Amino acid sequence: MNVLVLNASYEPLQNVDLRHAIRMLVREVAVVEEAEEGRTIGRFPVPRVLRLVRYVAMRWRHGRRPPWSKRGVYLRDRGVCGYCGTRGHTIDHVLPQSRGGGDTWENTVLACGRCNNRKGNRTPEEAGMRLRGRPRVPPWDELVFR
Repeated sequence: MNVLVLNASYEPLQNVDLRHAIRMLVREVAVVEEAEEGRTIGRFPVPRVLRLVRYVAMRWRHGRRPPWSKRGVYLRDRGVCGYCGTRGHTIDHVLPQSRGGGDTWENTVLACGRCNNRKGNRTPEEAGMRLRGRPRVPPWDELVFR
């Protein structure tokens, strides 16, 4: 279970697991904003949303693009294949790695097994396939708050 952590100014910061959230409550660095009704862990309600007691500056985000990750590609593409629109399970490199394509936001899309196999070690044009959208660098909040 993930718990959303808000800054003191109510801006979303990150998701943490339940264990981390309880530790934040014990250390009194956060307060519960929303909890599950009737469920507790010790003296604490089971939180859904926490708010930090003190404001945390998020300078680390400004001016930097998020680092590439498989999970990030899944979140950016919302679990949908970049070729056919069905549920995607694998990462596909638009320009295959064997031809110099890297793990970048602009070169990877989520793909279903069928489309990934069909495309193989070719570019989409060579395979006669069309991308549904252009791969892009997602904004930070698209990756953190889901």
